[in-house]
Amino acid sequence: MQLVLFNKPFQVLPHFTSPDGRRCLADYLSLPGLYPAGRLDYDSEGLMVLTDFGPWQARISQPGSPLAKRYRVQVEGDPTDAALEPLRRGLLLNDGPTRPTPARVIAEPEGLWPRDPPIRRRKAIPTAWIELELNEGRNRQVRRMTAAVGLPTLRLIRWAVGPWTVEGLAPGQSRSVSRTEAAAALAAGRREPPTVRSNGPRSRSASRVRGPVRN
Repeated sequence: MQLVLFNKPFQVLPHFTSPDGRRCLADYLSLPGLYPAGRLDYDSEGLMVLTDFGPWQARISQPGSPLAKRYRVQVEGDPTDAALEPLRRGLLLNDGPTRPTPARVIAEPEGLWPRDPPIRRRKAIPTAWIELELNEGRNRQVRRMTAAVGLPTLRLIRWAVGPWTVEGLAPGQSRSVSRTEAAAALAAGRREPPTVRSNGPRSRSASRVRGPVRN
């Protein structure tokens, strides 16, 4: 069983194949049998977790996972408490209401790598950084949430998944998590499911199906 942390660079596809020649995970990782535990959009950066063990993949990527995803987001505008309050309460998007989301203003992250290409800024409009924490993962959810409160996303970095962060990993770098550490983190808060009869064996390998966590 393997679990790998990877700092996905900007404009890299979040899977191992590229139908149109764009950069993808295969340009950075060559460990066989690994699959993403959740996605991260092409134009987002930061932490992806990959594993070859199906139960771990499901534990991390399924909606409602206890392993919260923490994002650091550069936004256009002034993120006042009044602007952030709808995020904290939960707001209505076109695909339904969001769960309440811890949201706060932060300083620009220390040691942040430069983005290539850099973001485009408008001199007359300020920018700021906020931090959001999600336990759900809809298509481009963070971007849609900040836009809904008048704070368009300029740069989106997934900083952490559960206990693991992207700190210490340059874009394109990865590191392995020990089996002991991974098992302990993924067992936290677990409830034993009821016994279900099965007509045959179930695969425990990681699935090729893309996870729902995107952003």
